[in-house]
Amino acid sequence: MGRAGRWSAGLVESRGSMILFARGGVDESLTAEDLRQGLFAALDQLGPKHKVLAVPPDFTRVHSRAGELTRFAWQYYGDRLTDLLPALGTHSAMTPAQIGTMFGEIPLARFREHDWRQGVVTVGEVPADFVQQVSAGRVAYPWPAQVARLLAEGGHDLILSPGQVVPHEVAGMANFNKNIFVGTGGAEGINKSHFLGAAYGMERIMGRADNPVRAVFNYATEHFSRSLPPIVYIQTVVGRGADGRLHTRGLYIGDDIACFQAAAALSLQVNFAMLEQPLKKVVVYLDPEEFKSTWLGNKSIYRTRMAMADQGELVVLAPGLLEFGEDREIDRLIRKYGYAGTPQVLAAVQQQPELRDNLSAAAHLIHGSTEGRFTVTYCPGHLTQAEIEGVNFRYAPLAAMLQRYDPHKLQDGYNRLPDGEEIFFISNPAIGLWAYRGRFA
Repeated sequence: MGRAGRWSAGLVESRGSMILFARGGVDESLTAEDLRQGLFAALDQLGPKHKVLAVPPDFTRVHSRAGELTRFAWQYYGDRLTDLLPALGTHSAMTPAQIGTMFGEIPLARFREHDWRQGVVTVGEVPADFVQQVSAGRVAYPWPAQVARLLAEGGHDLILSPGQVVPHEVAGMANFNKNIFVGTGGAEGINKSHFLGAAYGMERIMGRADNPVRAVFNYATEHFSRSLPPIVYIQTVVGRGADGRLHTRGLYIGDDIACFQAAAALSLQVNFAMLEQPLKKVVVYLDPEEFKSTWLGNKSIYRTRMAMADQGELVVLAPGLLEFGEDREIDRLIRKYGYAGTPQVLAAVQQQPELRDNLSAAAHLIHGSTEGRFTVTYCPGHLTQAEIEGVNFRYAPLAAMLQRYDPHKLQDGYNRLPDGEEIFFISNPAIGLWAYRGRFA
């Protein structure tokens, strides 16, 4: 039994809600059959359903096992699983090849594309005074609870939301109602939630399940979710083992916050590396199939900033990097304003309507800045030196840096190169959070 405990299938009442299945521990390594049996045990308790919608993550969470779980749900419900809406948020739509890789034999005709600009409805509004209270006065605007029109008006009698609980730069910990209000949300809701987290302080949020952004999502769930079909969250915890491979350490299925909190507690043990000393040189590798933009690739910054030493260097090996923002307008804004630091971004928000109208872009610019504390050297596969330096990163040629820092020869963690240089290597920043103990309260 792992330190986080190990529960078996069964209905557990929690404030009128339910945990349908929970199994997890730091030493677990759940197989595909374990996931299938756990999911089926949970779905059996829900009774017959006639029209089911699945809202899985997109390809940026390909390691979450959510693809397999969605496929098992399709095997369970068959033609009653009528629609699959990947929770894109503002990400690019999934390609047929990505869908095939992640979801297997599920017919392409079942998949829908989220339109975060036009295809949403507002189911309620979190009051400005609540947002101001939970953010300690950093922001004071109302927050619209927006979801894809398909969720509110599709006539489904069940929504399944599979995904991975992992430290996150906006919501503290990913998954649960973030999948709904951001993954299928609209421009205003996404913009304002991202900016709320950035204004409050990313380092005060990451790795914490209780924070202002989550409080706003929870308010919306409590007050407005009755207008939606029942939502069941299927949450995994995935981490890298001592053998270097990814292992699924937990599966938590239910419809309430207690289920999410159990997964988040395990994720902190599995995904959070607490270091005794700050890191002077970190090298991060971005898989070209997964990371094609700094919008995603800056996880290398988000997830390591609490571990970086002052005047340290972060080297980002990014063979797939070909753009800054996945959305054309956000890409333009990143190129125009750059990763210039919080004071400059906040000033630009006040002075420039185009940035004020795209607060998620402003939040991203804050997230991607080092505030002058350490440097970031990007080694892109497709962007030019002028483009990289134009957004305030350093540039180094990819081929030369791959020769020096070969990701196939490095091991995750501390490495000493033949010439004596010491580095800390991270093969995938999306699956963890790294922090120096003296910097994380």
